[in-house]
Formats: sequence, structure tokens, C-alpha cells
Amino acid sequence: MNSGQTVFRQLLQFLPRHDFNLCVRRYRGDYRARTFTTFDQFLSLAYAQMSGRESLRDIETCLNAHREKLYHIGFRGCVSRSTLADANERRDWRIFQDFGQVLIRMAQQLYCDEPFALELGQPLYAFDSTTIDLCLTLFPWAEFRTTKAAVKMHTLLDLRGMIPTYVAITTGKVHDVRMLDALPVTEEAIYTMDKAYTDFSRLHALHRQGAFFVIRAKDNLRFKRLYSAAKDKSAGIRADQTIALMTYKSKKDYPDKLRRVSYVDKERNKRLVFLTNNFSIPAPTVADIYKQRWQVELFFKWVKGHLRIKSFYGTSINAVKSQIWIALSIYLLVVIAKKKLGIPCPLYTFLQILEVNLFEKKPISSLVADALKHIQDLPDDNQLNLFSY
Repeated sequence: MNSGQTVFRQLLQFLPRHDFNLCVRRYRGDYRARTFTTFDQFLSLAYAQMSGRESLRDIETCLNAHREKLYHIGFRGCVSRSTLADANERRDWRIFQDFGQVLIRMAQQLYCDEPFALELGQPLYAFDSTTIDLCLTLFPWAEFRTTKAAVKMHTLLDLRGMIPTYVAITTGKVHDVRMLDALPVTEEAIYTMDKAYTDFSRLHALHRQGAFFVIRAKDNLRFKRLYSAAKDKSAGIRADQTIALMTYKSKKDYPDKLRRVSYVDKERNKRLVFLTNNFSIPAPTVADIYKQRWQVELFFKWVKGHLRIKSFYGTSINAVKSQIWIALSIYLLVVIAKKKLGIPCPLYTFLQILEVNLFEKKPISSLVADALKHIQDLPDDNQLNLFSY
């Protein structure tokens, strides 16, 4: 990297600018934009995410304090809070969604050969959602409860590299299980989900598309045992059964056989029951696959803790979706830069180093190496271990 460039500019060099321009043209993002372009808007909100700015005024003040550096970073228009607010309200959020998908594909290619905790020959995904609470007075469109507003971020996480491959943003009222209808399905892939996604007609649709699922069974499941396989009690397996569903509706929705695995978690002394349509993997592997579902919970915790998606710079649905997608784009950009530069520290540490040095003119690799010399012991925390690739 050129040491004459700021850290922010070096980071932006990992962005595929041509693809960004294609997304802008697709939705006519720069139509009649004479000064403040779509890329200016992206850079402003990217800076807000990287540096932890809390308001439009905060963004305006801090960026204009570095006015002489903005042109070399990529800004072509003057940054003012009123212009930024108008752009957030009016400029189509799908520009940033499509660009986020470009970054997702880049990240997946980089991390496709990452070592994984389980020895599986097929892709493994975890699907879940997180709720972002909002003020009902300011966000009346975000229906959730009588006195509360919220949006949900439904996320399909590729567990090899922790890459969010599919993200849908809905109001809080949309039930999680409905999002299975829009889920992109890869043949032979395994999808692990919590029992909130138990809908046998939708699970059977996954089965018909050639995909596998591992889901936790509900307590009131009614079934008929067809036969049992040998169980490995030393691995916590209490039952490995082939079953057929019993109730009229369930049997109609899922007429094929299912595999039921009963497992005891010895650490927590808790019994869990799983359902899957995969009959070829060992029963302990079924339990291990479901354990990996916890990674999506850690992903949500990390994103909420370190990116700005709990408070918003605008109150319209367009502004909220734009901010969430730009936040995810910055997450992906940092993940891509970390891999390409061979940064050895956890993602959170890398992000912290970038945050306090955005306008320093020093190569990122050297900056990180110098910072790590002063860190005797990196923090040992579950939240950080997730990103210690």
C-alpha cells in the first residue's frame, strides 16, 4: 500500500468500484445528483460506521474537520447533514443491497477453503433472525406490538468464514418461519435452524430441492417410530430413530420419513431432540451441526455491539434499510481486507485499530503490526473467538 494514502483510502481500495457504479446505474441513483453522489453517501455512512458517529451532525462535523483529505479519499461533494438526510430518505436502498451481495460473493470466494470445526463435505449454513427495537412514534411503519416498533434482520450465515450470504429486513411483525419461502437453497447444503422454523410444508420444500436441514424438534411432536439405529451413549446419543409423522396435517405437509436424534448435552445436563432429513451422517455429527447454529447468535451480538444498527440517522424505511446494508458492507469490507492483507488478529481488534487511525497515512499492515506489539495478551472472549480466523 502507498504510505501517502490514508488508512480509510487504503481500505476503500478493496471495494470493486465498477460493480458499485453498476448498482447505482441499475436504480438511477445519481439521477439529477449534481454535487452529492451515491458514492459520497456511501462514504459518509461508511465513515460513520467505522468511527462510531451517532448523528448526522456528528458525521458532518467530523468529516468537515478533515476537509483537505476528503477529495483524496473519494468524496466529490460537500458533506452537509441536510443533504445526507435527503439522500438517506430518497436514494433507493436496493443500491446498497445489491452492492452488499457483490461483497458477499467476494468474501465467500476468499474464505471457501477456510478450515472448519466439522468434517463435512458440503456447505453448512445457519439461519436465524435478530430484532432491532425502534421507537413507535418515530417509526410508525415498523409494526411489531401495540406500544413498540421493531425491524427484524433475517440472516443466512455461511459458517465457513462467518459470511452473511442472505439478509432480509422486515418489520418486527413478520414471523421468522415465513422467511423460509425466500431462502436461497443450494443443493446438498445443510441448513440448521431453531425450532421456531418448524413448518413441515416448508421443510419438505427444502427436502424436495435437494437440501438437508437440522432443526430442533418441538416438545409436542407426535410421531411413529419405524426403526432405531445403534446409539452411542458415550457421545451423548440417547436415540437415533427413523420416524413418520402422525397428525393429519403434519403427515400431509411432510409425507416422507424423518430422522429423530435424541442427545444429552453433558456439560449443561440438558436433553435436546433434533429432526433431520439426512440419514447418512453420524448421529453425533447431527448434534454438532446444531451446536454450530450458535455462531449466528454470536454474529448478531457482534454486529449489534460494533456496528451502528441500533440507532438510525433517518426514520423512513429507506433510510433504515440503507444504513443496515451499508453497515453489513463495511463488515464485509473489513473481512475481505483482513484476509487479503493476512492480518493475524481477531476482527474486533482489527476494527478497533482502523477506527482510531482512519486518517493516518501509514500502510495498514504496518499499522496493525505496530499496534499488536503493544498488546501482550489478546482478549479471550467468546464474542471475539468467532472471528479469529
